Amino acid sequence: MDEWSIMLVSAFWFGILTSISPCPLATNVAAISYISKGVQSPPKVIFTGLAYTLGRMLSYLALGVILVGSLLSAVSLSVVLQKYMNLLLGPILILVGMFLLELLTLRLPGKGDLIETLKAKINPQGYVGALLLGVLFALSFCPTSAALFFGSLLPLALESQSSIALPAIYGIATGLPVLLFAILLGISANKVASAYNHLMTFEHWARKITGGVFIAIGVYYVWSNIFAPILMM
Repeated sequence: MDEWSIMLVSAFWFGILTSISPCPLATNVAAISYISKGVQSPPKVIFTGLAYTLGRMLSYLALGVILVGSLLSAVSLSVVLQKYMNLLLGPILILVGMFLLELLTLRLPGKGDLIETLKAKINPQGYVGALLLGVLFALSFCPTSAALFFGSLLPLALESQSSIALPAIYGIATGLPVLLFAILLGISANKVASAYNHLMTFEHWARKITGGVFIAIGVYYVWSNIFAPILMM
């Protein structure tokens, strides 16, 4: 597997891990239940889930284009990032791993009255309403999703100079469990609770293992890119 394929798989995994974290997952399940309320046709419930997922993907894609594009367009900053990205990557991975293992906690500021007002005004019925809710909920970062997006995906996108592909893959992956719940809602609402419990168990171990791997890789990067060159001087 080449380096680009590894980056795509990593972006996909970060998205999956984001989507099954307790806060985003609970938000997604609540959103799908809300926007599909009163919809009798199972295909319409599924298409509603697709619209919501598309909204989430568009949010992350827009953030990727804006943040990665603007950082890389600044010539001096782009040179600094390309030169020192390997030095920064180790400490960043260690910090993200500590967040995933809950060794550190992150307090985000309130989501703001603007987003809450917009959510209240959006008519959830229909595909457009579902898409807009997906956009807004994606921007309502929880601590885990913030750590994974800004601490893992963004450095990866900067290193690969990919402002579109990696954020889009990440956004699609964050919506896959939403599609699963939409399908289950279309079949039977009782199956959602069972799937939710299984995903919670999977999320716990996936987050712990990923956190441990992040710290191990981060320590390796710190050693090989920072301490080893100093000791060899």
